[in-house]
Amino acid sequence: MDRRTFMALSAAFGGIGMAHAKTPELGTGTPFSRALLVGRAQQVAQSAYTPRQSVPQAWQDLSYDEYRLFWFDEQKALWQDTDRPARVDFFLPGLYFVRPVQVHVVEDGIARTVAFDLSLFDRTDKAPGLAVDDSIGYSGFRLRGELAGPGIFQEYAVFQGASYFRAHARGQVYGLSARGLALNTGDGQGEEFPDFTDFWLEAPQPGSPSVTLHALLDSPSVVGIYSFVIHPGSATTMQVRATLFPRVDLAHVGIGPLTSMFLFDGTNRSRFNDFRPQVHDSDGLLIHNGAGEALWRPLANPRDLQVSSFVDEHPRGFGLMQRSRAFGDFADLEALYHQRPSLWVEPGEGWGKGSVTLVEIPADKEIYDNIVAYWRPRAPLPAGQPHDMTYRLLWGDAVAPAADVAMVGNTLMGAQAFAPGFTAVVDFSDHPGLAGDLDGVRIHVSSNAGTVSGAHLQRNPETGGARLGFGFDPQGAKAVELRAQLTAKDVPLSEVWLYRWTA
Repeated sequence: MDRRTFMALSAAFGGIGMAHAKTPELGTGTPFSRALLVGRAQQVAQSAYTPRQSVPQAWQDLSYDEYRLFWFDEQKALWQDTDRPARVDFFLPGLYFVRPVQVHVVEDGIARTVAFDLSLFDRTDKAPGLAVDDSIGYSGFRLRGELAGPGIFQEYAVFQGASYFRAHARGQVYGLSARGLALNTGDGQGEEFPDFTDFWLEAPQPGSPSVTLHALLDSPSVVGIYSFVIHPGSATTMQVRATLFPRVDLAHVGIGPLTSMFLFDGTNRSRFNDFRPQVHDSDGLLIHNGAGEALWRPLANPRDLQVSSFVDEHPRGFGLMQRSRAFGDFADLEALYHQRPSLWVEPGEGWGKGSVTLVEIPADKEIYDNIVAYWRPRAPLPAGQPHDMTYRLLWGDAVAPAADVAMVGNTLMGAQAFAPGFTAVVDFSDHPGLAGDLDGVRIHVSSNAGTVSGAHLQRNPETGGARLGFGFDPQGAKAVELRAQLTAKDVPLSEVWLYRWTA
């Protein structure tokens, strides 16, 4: 099952109940603190991994359509009819979500378990009857807040499936996702997907701008505690603090992993018979590295899996961006790709030497998330030793810190008409350094194979920025790494454009 399929199911549970009823019941209380959670995680890590119990077979056998016949009644949400600034809706288990999670509510230092209650869900008269026993629990939850104004609660974040979660800013729709941890992504032995097994939601005080929650992560290789302080708005921010206890040496671990979809754009549209000019949740990987450079790597949908590593030390940030923001970029009235968020990762403590890693997986349909980006520490995380780290996630439109250079816009690619090889076109945004006569702008274009030729700049009348065009001939190479940047008197005027062309 792909992440996009089970995340899309979340939207099916947004129905509004017709009558007010009880809200979720809470169990008996136990003392709570983050320190207690960290101690619990350390104890779990010292024992062998035990998978959680699955729901009965009847729940697992639900079809996609049957699963959608149930939806949570928003009038029965956690903290409904209170003056708290958040509402929490829950999701049923079953279908793809066969192992439920435990959800707890924390108030005044006491944690209470949210009891499963099927009566919190509405259903159609065609919904199958399902027996409830002690193995049944929720598969996740979503957060709603007053994004549009007082008293109007709209969803902005979902936690459901493995360690996946997603969010968006005001006026946007869901797109790419994040997750707690990536292990062995793209490796031949197969990827390991840790689970968030338990959640603790701290009851927010009236007037609070944020919601705090904690999650226990568990897998055969690692146990950890993640804490999120989530602030929705014009940009939805998540301050993340994680403490990991590896069960084994983690040689290939991904910190701050992001997962997205890229099917096609102007570089590979000829491969798809589609009415839309582009289809993607994200169009590029942006890196602000420790050396002060701004790197832009357009995403690709390769014919074979490819992995790119950008070696760095103390990175300032990285993220998967959606820079195409006009409706005409996609011409899709249903998917609304132009309204999907970018996601920026801002490192905090616990980051040092390593590499931003980009994994691009072949895909033939937009239902598959085929793009993964994360920070890979250079040194393995040793077994038995705790590892602490912090970072911030920003979901929205212009979420990356502004760099005083022209940004890369469109990248277009096609065969040359009267010469061997290809033509590359790169648009740069309007910028003071590119105003006026472009003759004084120095063009840097290079490749690691083949030849490049004919590099020139023109004014783009639509954007007001500069357009770089050049030809390149791979001369039989199966892959070519291309690099371009604009400067004046050795001062950068643009981001560094990086592109991997493949035969």
